[in-house]
Amino acid sequence: MTTTEQAAQTSPYLDIRQIKKNFAKFEALKGVSFSVARGEFLCLVGPSGCGKTTLLRCIAGLETQTSGDIVQNGTDIGKLPVEQRDFGIVFQSYALFPNLTVWDNIRYGIQTKGVTRQADMKRLEELLGMVRLSGHRDKYPGQLSGGEQQRVALVRALATSPGLLLLDEPLSALDAQVRHHLRREIKQIQKNLGVTTIMVTHDQEEALSMADRVAVMEVGQIKQIGTPSDIYHKPNSRFTASFIGSINMFLGRKIAPDQLSVGGLTLQCAPDERAIGSDVTFAFRPEHVALSLTDDGAQNAISATVIDRETRGATDRIFLSSLALVGELCADIWSTDALSGSLTPGTPVTLHVPAHAVVILEGDQL
Repeated sequence: MTTTEQAAQTSPYLDIRQIKKNFAKFEALKGVSFSVARGEFLCLVGPSGCGKTTLLRCIAGLETQTSGDIVQNGTDIGKLPVEQRDFGIVFQSYALFPNLTVWDNIRYGIQTKGVTRQADMKRLEELLGMVRLSGHRDKYPGQLSGGEQQRVALVRALATSPGLLLLDEPLSALDAQVRHHLRREIKQIQKNLGVTTIMVTHDQEEALSMADRVAVMEVGQIKQIGTPSDIYHKPNSRFTASFIGSINMFLGRKIAPDQLSVGGLTLQCAPDERAIGSDVTFAFRPEHVALSLTDDGAQNAISATVIDRETRGATDRIFLSSLALVGELCADIWSTDALSGSLTPGTPVTLHVPAHAVVILEGDQL
């Protein structure tokens, strides 16, 4: 392997450097920087208006950044026109030609390159087989389900063997069952082909289940980037903690590296470097809360009262109040749990939270 080839293997495939984008006086992107490794699947997730789609459009060349660099495979593509960039893209709306068959739709991308080789046709056949649409090549988009149309859009995006695959909320128009199945399918295809992929979504579950890494965005900035496990279990801010999944958050005071005080209680928590005596926001997930009808003296025991419950299928969400904690909190238990039938409104309980599940977040106010 040459020195150049070694550098290509170790350098990020895509490098986003201080990207800013202004629309008149509105700053949609505020100096966004991150890198994506070759073959990696990265999800940009955040609420509507956070800038994630604008960022994707800048990478594709559909928008021009106000400042900053976009480097793909060692080449600065930030000022290149769309047709000179190496990517395939899938939109939420499918964007298929209704007057063309499945085969002609997926062949379109290759034809626009000016050369149609036998190897390209073979690749299209293979891709159609991967998404189980080989028997639908002569059908028109209107004869296909939403999930099938999105599979066609995916094959068309991959037809030219792009170095980068961009997915703009590709599953949001589909019903839940199809969406759950197709996200596994997309992830498997991406792994099989090894194509570097960036997906935009507002669906946190989608991001956690599909991505190698997740970038959480808010008001034009990346608040945290990391593995799905880190984003969920080790959120670095109140925004990330509350946007990704459900969480209980309260104010307390740091009294030791692994202890905090709240409402006259001392709670053990995950070790933290913030100053002793500082006011902090701490949090724990509902699934980490264990409930019992008696206080058995376990670590981090908090007295509470059931105020409501909500059936969610496999689990029940129990809503509670405690004199030690300001505000409502919730716990998730299996609906088949023997305790479940006893947890009616007004029932006194003791909740326990393991120390590793109690994390301290940035900032000191909710």
